[in-house]
Amino acid sequence: CLGAEATDYLSDLLAPGELPDFVLGAANAPVTIIEYASMTCGHCATFATETFPKLKSKYIDSGKVRFMLREFPLDTLAAAVFMLARSQAGDNAEKYVQLVDGFFATQSDWAVKNPVEPLKKVARQMGINEEAFVKAIENKDMLAKMSASRDRAADKFGVKATPTFFINGKAESGALSIEQLSALIDPLLKG
Repeated sequence: CLGAEATDYLSDLLAPGELPDFVLGAANAPVTIIEYASMTCGHCATFATETFPKLKSKYIDSGKVRFMLREFPLDTLAAAVFMLARSQAGDNAEKYVQLVDGFFATQSDWAVKNPVEPLKKVARQMGINEEAFVKAIENKDMLAKMSASRDRAADKFGVKATPTFFINGKAESGALSIEQLSALIDPLLKG
């Protein structure tokens, strides 16, 4: 967390980056949450599997929160998994989040010492064939854009760890529970 010196970064955060954003929720929602995550982060997986479904049903689906998940890969494996999800989702935000959540739910299966074959197996179970797998993880243009996006988050917004959330531009970090998120979101809904 950036603490007392935290700056309101919302307008800068909403500026287009290297990669298009996948956005869930109403465009005019009073609260915008941007999450920076890494596919190999255990805390991100916990948030995705335990908290995000509650956040989605309570706030996103009700039009109170607009949510964006941005890639902040901590290693090449995390980047590869994000690239798989992006390549399969096309422009479909719901599909992207569904794929990312599927990979987070199976993280212990593929985030291992020799990840290629276990990741291929999980990808096949998610409908990604060998050709699509190879094409996605060898996409140097997407990798360069993802790296630039990660660097921008680190350099401009001070993202150092995952998950990091920006709630209406204010930074919070850690695998926040729905109770912690509610305590941050609810006051913003009353104004």
